[in-house]
Amino acid sequence: MIAMYLRDVLVKLGREENDPCLTISLNTHRTHPDSDKDKIVLKNLIEEAEKDIIARYGKRKPAVILDKLATLVERYDYRHSLDSLHIFISGDTEEIVRIPWTTHSERITIGNKFDIRSLLKAFNRTEEYLVMLLSQGGVKLYKALNDSVVSEIRNEDFPFAETPYYVPNNSLKSNAKLVDDLILEYFNQIDKALIKVYRQTELRCVVICTEENFSRLLQIADIPELYIGYASVNYNKTKDNQIVKQSWEIVENLQKLRRIAAIIDANEAVGKGLIKTDLNDIYTAAKEGRGDLLIAYEDYIQPVRILDDKLVDSNEDDTASDAVNIIAWEVISRGGNAFFTCLDEINGLGEIVLKTRY
Repeated sequence: MIAMYLRDVLVKLGREENDPCLTISLNTHRTHPDSDKDKIVLKNLIEEAEKDIIARYGKRKPAVILDKLATLVERYDYRHSLDSLHIFISGDTEEIVRIPWTTHSERITIGNKFDIRSLLKAFNRTEEYLVMLLSQGGVKLYKALNDSVVSEIRNEDFPFAETPYYVPNNSLKSNAKLVDDLILEYFNQIDKALIKVYRQTELRCVVICTEENFSRLLQIADIPELYIGYASVNYNKTKDNQIVKQSWEIVENLQKLRRIAAIIDANEAVGKGLIKTDLNDIYTAAKEGRGDLLIAYEDYIQPVRILDDKLVDSNEDDTASDAVNIIAWEVISRGGNAFFTCLDEINGLGEIVLKTRY
């Protein structure tokens, strides 16, 4: 799952300290011919990175990095791009990460640590989930990533054929309870099949259906919380890309609610003495494993060096690391959460704030 992959990559990259560590971030295109532009942008960024590295370190020390860069343009597979590309290269590491979010700025960062801010944001805003197109005429199930269908799930259950439960004769069609019971039995079979997929994937589901059918589905659901919500079905628009757009609106709104809940949680923690706003207090608490929730303004950047276990401002140092990168990694790698948000949402708390566990 991509969320687990991003967490693992974050922990790996955040742990590394090397001189130099090179990060290249750029926006990319998912489809041809727009993806042809990506090759030109990447080539230009690599050339700029090579010049900067040689100017700072010469050619001998970063020789391994320069060798990797020399072939990267041709090695990268542009056919599988998402919305942005993030490249992390050091003498020991080469990690290429595609994410389904645009990056705030296309940039090169050279320092003693990787610039993982874009991955941190993507980790919180990347969502895998299931989408079920539900009707009595048949059922399809898809795996989705943000606003795109990854694949249709096909197994011994899905796709479901139309319901086999029909009223046996016309005289009974006026029996509303019998008709409803037959529909519920069909949905019961679908629910049990979905639970099998859920137990394999741990992914929750958005349902595209009528309000009445969603109500029926919840009525018989063994695990109601498995269902994130529903979007009204438009039988003239049931192509994969159309239904996933409806589903993503629901999931994206849930993500927004999570960020709002995190800010409310932080505000409530102020009176309990669990909030840190000083940068070094935040860093110390995060390193000690006390960081429960970090909230940072998405444009906040503070270049720092670590000296004697303290963060020292280094605004004039081109190779300094971003304090948010350092702190967020400490929080996430120890089981905490980190959110990036706009300034208005954290007004009154500051540009960076940490809620501690104790």
